[in-house]
Amino acid sequence: MNPLSRFAISTALILAWPVAHAAEGQKIFTQGGANPAAMACLGCHGPDAKGIAAAGFPRLAGLSAGYLNKQLQDFRSGSRKQPVMEPLAKALSAQEAKAVSEYLASLPSAPASDLRRQQIATDPVSRLALYGDWDRQIPGCVQCHGPGGSGVGEHFPPLAGQPAAYLVAQLNAWRDGSRSNDPNQLMVGVAKAMTDAEITAVAEFFAHPLAQEVKP
Repeated sequence: MNPLSRFAISTALILAWPVAHAAEGQKIFTQGGANPAAMACLGCHGPDAKGIAAAGFPRLAGLSAGYLNKQLQDFRSGSRKQPVMEPLAKALSAQEAKAVSEYLASLPSAPASDLRRQQIATDPVSRLALYGDWDRQIPGCVQCHGPGGSGVGEHFPPLAGQPAAYLVAQLNAWRDGSRSNDPNQLMVGVAKAMTDAEITAVAEFFAHPLAQEVKP
């Protein structure tokens, strides 16, 4: 085989790999992994990966691939606990976890929130979400999770548009130690400093961002 032919074949394989990888990720999401214990994701997270708010199942569509893959690895290691996700994550191979994470990241994310403008907050819930309460060592949620809680990179997932029940469950998991996969242990301190009422109110605030526009 001449060098030109080898180059053409190599180029074709390189170009085809992302398509095949995306197809693998989609198949895992819709049908599950090679191991029967790795069930299809859409059963809990919805056919469009937008989550099922009534059941408290989170949106995965549009989240960072790095973040999603890390959460799967953390479910495998036990630093993040959830009775359904732990065995499912353990049943996925490393390649499958990466493929489905990249597929989910490629899906459309939630609509942009009006809270991106971060106007002056006048009520206690808005002030806590946007500016925090430094007397209690609580930073504003958007200071890490980005304008409007839209997410920042691989370490700070979006809060906006996630089901309130899911956000409440995660804050309570930080408080009781069933979730401990924050490398800086920032969320543990924040969650423990918040009251039950504040956790519920802030979760509702981010769950319905378009209805929570803060007026100047």
